[in-house]
Amino acid sequence: MQTERGVVAAFDGTKGYGVVRSDDGVDHFFHCTQIAGGSRTIAVGIAVSFEVVPGRLGQWEATAVRPPPP
Repeated sequence: MQTERGVVAAFDGTKGYGVVRSDDGVDHFFHCTQIAGGSRTIAVGIAVSFEVVPGRLGQWEATAVRPPPP
């Protein structure tokens, strides 16, 4: 799998899901269980790295969502 970079475009902590917008402008859904490090929440606007995997309903989803190392 290839690691991509992007920004958290949306996150709903109550529902537990959000959207990551990759650097090339593609939006990818993610569930809070895909946030690396065991956290169940992430701030909108934060830069992240992630991997893209086949998801439900034939759409690509983000997994291993994490802030890039400092």
